[in-house]
Amino acid sequence: MTPTGYTISHAIPTVEVYRHLRVSAGLSPKTVEAASRGLPNSLFAVQLVSAGETVAMGRVIGDGGTFYQVVDIAVLPSHQGRGLGKAVMREISDYIAREVPPSAYVSLLADGEAYRLYQGFGFSLTAPGSVGMALKKSSPAAGGVETHT
Repeated sequence: MTPTGYTISHAIPTVEVYRHLRVSAGLSPKTVEAASRGLPNSLFAVQLVSAGETVAMGRVIGDGGTFYQVVDIAVLPSHQGRGLGKAVMREISDYIAREVPPSAYVSLLADGEAYRLYQGFGFSLTAPGSVGMALKKSSPAAGGVETHT
């Protein structure tokens, strides 16, 4: 069910829309180069549009067979609290049910309390059986990589 006043688009956002939504929703910024490289490789993307403006998005990335990752769930702050995150996840969940082979591994990293939203769509915490890890390249000026624990 689409929230009233919004339309669903199964389209990859433009680089500009993508970067704006990420930063506005409090996610880490991505460079034009990174977004330009990555977005075309999306396996699935969904946007929620209101009055011609994309106000929420989500994507699925991966190899298309064995591993999938849910990423970029973002809702503009002025549209939060209206069920848009759930609407985005419903579309992603439908894609997963329809397209993902049974033996595939579908993962995501949840920021803060967002894990509660994802639990409603069948995702569960993996620790202590497995623990998420990340390797983040630092800026070229800094030289090297940052690790996060």
